[in-house]
Amino acid sequence: MTEYTQKIREIAKKLLSEGKVDVVIGFREGTVPLMAEPCLVSDPAGVDQLVFNSFCGVNLANYLPRRKDRIAVVAKGCDSRNMAQHIAENQINRDQLVIIGAPCTRMMDRRKVAAAVDGKDITSVAEADGRLTVTGPGFEKVLDRESVLQDNCAICVHVNPVLSDEMLADPLPEQEKDRYTDIREVEAMTPGERYAHFEELLSGCIRCYACRNACPLCYCPTCFVDESKPQWVGKSIDPTDTLTFHFLRAFHCAGRCTDCGACERACPVGINVRQFTKKLEKDCKELFDWEAGMSPDVRPPLDTFRPDDPGKFIK
Repeated sequence: MTEYTQKIREIAKKLLSEGKVDVVIGFREGTVPLMAEPCLVSDPAGVDQLVFNSFCGVNLANYLPRRKDRIAVVAKGCDSRNMAQHIAENQINRDQLVIIGAPCTRMMDRRKVAAAVDGKDITSVAEADGRLTVTGPGFEKVLDRESVLQDNCAICVHVNPVLSDEMLADPLPEQEKDRYTDIREVEAMTPGERYAHFEELLSGCIRCYACRNACPLCYCPTCFVDESKPQWVGKSIDPTDTLTFHFLRAFHCAGRCTDCGACERACPVGINVRQFTKKLEKDCKELFDWEAGMSPDVRPPLDTFRPDDPGKFIK
């Protein structure tokens, strides 16, 4: 995907020079290896800092809700699906956006890369021919990129943008994957086993809210955890409060989550928080034949009502 960099710069410079957008949202090199950071460019002279590589995992849709300016934004498959969701939920207008579509060969997980070199200091990385060459003081190691993909990317079935105005390359073949093996394992547990499983899963949570802050769906002006009248959930790391936070946040994302992995990527203690949202994603697919963000013109199933909705107990 590094070949996208020059084309992104050319498109960004053209759009800014011609006054078609006020800002371009993309990525630039981070201050440390294995990181690319979001970048907003409003001057044509600044487009040379824009890059694209396999560490551009941040979901740029997170920077769109309630903006009033004209925006060009680089969009992977999951980014574009969140943009479609934002348009459907009236958080941004489609005519404000110029979407630069990036068919995604999937993002790499910096934690897996670091583990593969036993935590040694990494000074540089290079991608070529499906491999990642990692170098540091006194070592060089070549990794198969498939072995260090983000977990959500390894099972992604929508690598191409669903919305775009400019494409950086031809669409890539979509892969077929069983996305819910881990969810079925949890579903097969007894209620007591499931409770113990989730208690263990969340035992390291420090309630930093990085998962919420990174999620492009969490754009509420005041989060339910910050409400005081009434107070829905305590602010401590008491296990009950922690479970309540994660379950309620997941339900707020039901039918809206694109499994972009932003929550899990941001978690400083490496909790598999996607297990909550993936369960609800699976349910929406089975009950409503619904996948989030595939169209900007359709509201998610829990935001609508049809007389033929599942659940006769409601009637």
